[in-house]
Amino acid sequence: MFRTALRNVLAHKARLLMTVLAVMLGVAFVSGTLVFTNTISEAFQKSSAKGFGQVDVAVTAESQDDEGDRIGKTPELTQALLDRSAKVPGAGSVIGVVGGFTAIADKDGKLVGGGFQSQGGNYWGDKDPRYTLKEGTAPRGPGQIALDSETARRAGYQVGDTVRLSIDGPVLSPEITGIFTTDDGNVAAGGSLTLFDTATAQQLFGKTGTYDEIDVKAAAGTSQSALKAALDKALPKDLVETTTGKQLADDQAEAISASTSGLRQGLLVFAGIALFVGTFIIANTFTMLVAQRTKELALLRAVGASRRQVTRSVLIEAFVVGTVAGLTGLIAGVGIGAGMRSLMGSLGATVPDGPLVVSPGTVATALVVGVVITMLAAWLPGRRAAKIAPVAAMSSVHATASTKSLVLRNTIGALLSGAGVAVVLAATTMSGSDGQAPMGIGAALLVIGVFVLTPLLSRPLIAAASPVLRIFGVSGKLARQNSVRNPRRTAATASALMVGLTLITGMTVMAGSLQKSIDKMASTAIKADYVVSMANGNELSPDVEKKLEATDGVALTSPLRNAPARIDGQTEYVTGVTGSAIRELTDLTLDGGSFEVGGTKVVVDDDTATSHGWKAGSDFTVAYEDGEKQRLTVAGVYQGNEMIQGIILDNTALAPHQDDPTDMQVMVKTSGGASDATKDRLEKALGANPAIKVQSKQDLSDEIAQMFTLMLNMLYGLLAMAVIVAVLGVINTLAMSVFERSQEIGMLRAIGLDRRAVKRMVRLESLVIALFGGVLGIGLGVFFGWAAGELIGTSMPTYELVLPWARMAAFLALAAAVGVLAALWPARRAAGLNVLAAIKSE
Repeated sequence: MFRTALRNVLAHKARLLMTVLAVMLGVAFVSGTLVFTNTISEAFQKSSAKGFGQVDVAVTAESQDDEGDRIGKTPELTQALLDRSAKVPGAGSVIGVVGGFTAIADKDGKLVGGGFQSQGGNYWGDKDPRYTLKEGTAPRGPGQIALDSETARRAGYQVGDTVRLSIDGPVLSPEITGIFTTDDGNVAAGGSLTLFDTATAQQLFGKTGTYDEIDVKAAAGTSQSALKAALDKALPKDLVETTTGKQLADDQAEAISASTSGLRQGLLVFAGIALFVGTFIIANTFTMLVAQRTKELALLRAVGASRRQVTRSVLIEAFVVGTVAGLTGLIAGVGIGAGMRSLMGSLGATVPDGPLVVSPGTVATALVVGVVITMLAAWLPGRRAAKIAPVAAMSSVHATASTKSLVLRNTIGALLSGAGVAVVLAATTMSGSDGQAPMGIGAALLVIGVFVLTPLLSRPLIAAASPVLRIFGVSGKLARQNSVRNPRRTAATASALMVGLTLITGMTVMAGSLQKSIDKMASTAIKADYVVSMANGNELSPDVEKKLEATDGVALTSPLRNAPARIDGQTEYVTGVTGSAIRELTDLTLDGGSFEVGGTKVVVDDDTATSHGWKAGSDFTVAYEDGEKQRLTVAGVYQGNEMIQGIILDNTALAPHQDDPTDMQVMVKTSGGASDATKDRLEKALGANPAIKVQSKQDLSDEIAQMFTLMLNMLYGLLAMAVIVAVLGVINTLAMSVFERSQEIGMLRAIGLDRRAVKRMVRLESLVIALFGGVLGIGLGVFFGWAAGELIGTSMPTYELVLPWARMAAFLALAAAVGVLAALWPARRAAGLNVLAAIKSE
């Protein structure tokens, strides 16, 4: 039986190649994902470990917990603590670390680095062991900086150049006195690192006389654990905590692994989709191969082969095919992993140098996935073949599925679909994250149910295309009949395309609806012409609002200033604004009271009011971060949204309780309204700062649209793998159909159907099957997009369902194109059949 199985594999090389390709694509995606994520994870971990080479023990401040009306503060690491750390037995050298966001502009005025990765720090003393000066000297004084060599290379800077940079808004123009190399993982990831002398860094980052961290290097002969124990003994335990350099490196490695695991899981989901679609092709292929060998298998049964041996012979074939597909998929996956790393580089995301990592786990996963998926998909055709009685098989009377089996299948499909719809509808009535799990379960049940029901659905849906097919005469009529001749196989082929289009359509509906709702939120909640904020989401200096207020053409400004406070024993954030201007800058819907902000009067969003049991006229006590208390009155309750929510009070009430106030953003209303000239004037007033965004409502909308477009394009690219596999499925099904109907096609040719008509018949059959899958996929996608939107709408009042008709038409056209392309080879093969040989075939 083993030799028979191997001979059968070699006897059907052309058709098995389709199966190998389908499995190989899925395996390549899986192994490529593992190679790519393992490579970047290891590269970052090695780079990170080098960055902790000068740290044996790190001393950091331990945050104090909130308690009663007191807001816990992070204690300061003072010079006295640094001096005490330096005197601990076993301490060799000590470095005080200060850092924060620092935006560097290139020579064209654009931001260098990735926003969040644009960092600044301090150069310690005359020779900092963390950084090796490649050129020039260390920075001294507020007018000098040192720049990392990668940023200098990318931006074209040299020693002696003047650069423009910003910490929290205002533009500085220091001179580059030195260029250094570093093992900092942030720089390796494509970010930038700017160094100031320690005093300047402390002043710029608001840490005058204090540090963010104290790094201690052990003296010769002292271990990290011994130094840590000595520091724990010498330093106040309630103010600081100590961590060894090894632990820091391990924590960083774990964090990197966790951050890449999300990417890995996301990519593996799409690889799983491609494999799931591939199972339909594998099952169809082995169904075809078994059908071709029905009499052969019957003869084996007649001469003594058992059912188990017949099933085993089919599984051996599947094992061979799966092994070949797994090995070729692994090789292709290594290439995909290398290509993805190169793609990241071309998109501007730098990955540290390092070899491609092909771990034993990746190799094992590729082989296991290839073999297991193939054998599972081939098991059912093999089992069916083994059940056929030898006499029936030789007489070919086994082909038609029994009425009982079809009724059972349709019943199961109806139950699964009904349960799926019911669970999805129930999930739409839940709120937020509570409905996510039920929604996923319901969606899975519905997709499986529709897949089971597709043989039943194929007849009425394909029959609906009859009026169009009649236009093509005999070819169209035959195409319709052929497409419903084997409903199970047609259903399996259409389902492969259905899965991909369901996901594509659902995500397109969700993305378009979310974009519209956020646009609506911005246009209805904000009356300001412009919103000014930092490019990376950090806080703005209050100087920014002062400069905007003094700019010609600016009518009103108001900062949005967040600050922690204690209310009823809980920590909440309050938002400080300019009370006299906020009504003209926002357009929030009131549920009660009046929109009055000033003195001790505040407005509160509806969720906060409900949680505290407040209404218009309610009084409450707030404890600010400096410990002072104040009695405030709720003047009005407004409907909050993702852009504006919480407790809004006047900055004149909040500012006296803040040591170092900063703004999250500034709203601006101009006398002439939004225009390119006005925007240009505001940007120039802020020094054409690359770290600051001046955005109109249209700019906010465009930014959101760009984000969703990028996300959708990435998803389309990932789902393209499933569509490619579906194309192979259609080709396989048509090849089966042509093989089974060889005698029939020969007879049609003999009575006058020419080659062109035969080709048209096969192409129309393919088109009908592809459009059947497309209609099912788009229909399910719209339903899931609507259901997910209903769930989102519970927390986003402005959510509005948007059906992207143009894109859905494009998706249906894509399904049609898949059908036409997939039919090229089978149609040519059918038209090329020898008439006499085909008539004599069995």
